[in-house]
Amino acid sequence: MILKKGLVLEGGAMRGLFTCGVTDFLMEKGIRFDGMVGVSAGAAFGCNYKSHQPGRALRYNKAYCRDKRYCSLRALLKTGDIYEAKFCYHTLPTELDPFDNEVFEGDPMEFYVVATNVRSGEAIYKRLDTIDHSALEWIRASSSMPLVSNIVILDGMKLLDGGISDSIPLKFFRKKGYDRTVTVLTKPRDYVKSKNPAMAFIRRRYRNYPEFVEAMENRHVMYNNQMRYVLDQERMGNTFVIAPSADLPIGHITHSADRLQKTYDIGRAEAERVFEDLLRYLR
Repeated sequence: MILKKGLVLEGGAMRGLFTCGVTDFLMEKGIRFDGMVGVSAGAAFGCNYKSHQPGRALRYNKAYCRDKRYCSLRALLKTGDIYEAKFCYHTLPTELDPFDNEVFEGDPMEFYVVATNVRSGEAIYKRLDTIDHSALEWIRASSSMPLVSNIVILDGMKLLDGGISDSIPLKFFRKKGYDRTVTVLTKPRDYVKSKNPAMAFIRRRYRNYPEFVEAMENRHVMYNNQMRYVLDQERMGNTFVIAPSADLPIGHITHSADRLQKTYDIGRAEAERVFEDLLRYLR
């Protein structure tokens, strides 16, 4: 029996630089997967795996982390997006640090992103086979954090951050037939998520979307259940988990290139540490 190998990437905004360290190391070692699913930063950075561009996500994050067009209060007040949509999701990948769509299209790996339908509060899974304007908007939707991002409208749907409805989409990928998976987390295995302290603002901002508000109310329950599922699957040998051993030295947002580099280096070191075990698992 041929096993389908899948890569599952959690989000976490700038904690995603840990994931970049992991995936760059795996790319450089020639590890390939049949499919990948990314949430939020897992989608925005993970697409570089299919385009064979190790180092790209670290490079542009360090280059533009202090640029007010990239991430700033000014961008939020001016555009409604703390990560300015046009600059981050279009100017940067098409002009400043070009994304290699030709290689992306030629690689047979399936690539999925996860977003949340604001009207229903449910997860939407979108397969991207090319990175055109629409695909970049799907990646933006997957990464659009509530309160500090505009709702993204695509295919008649209103969308926001995929982590609200499916933070670690391992179950989705197993249902898609990926029976040999690697799951990269951006929180330690013992992390327990608490209820969102900004719920009063969320209820007010999204009062016209009660299902979305309910999803936000229960996100900590969903996340903690997913973490237990991932660890159960790991114990059963159905997934190989790569996670930081302690809280990462970075938050959702940073303007420090040094912190980005340090977080990336932690990811690389962890991937290297478990690499021989990973090879045995994949074989």
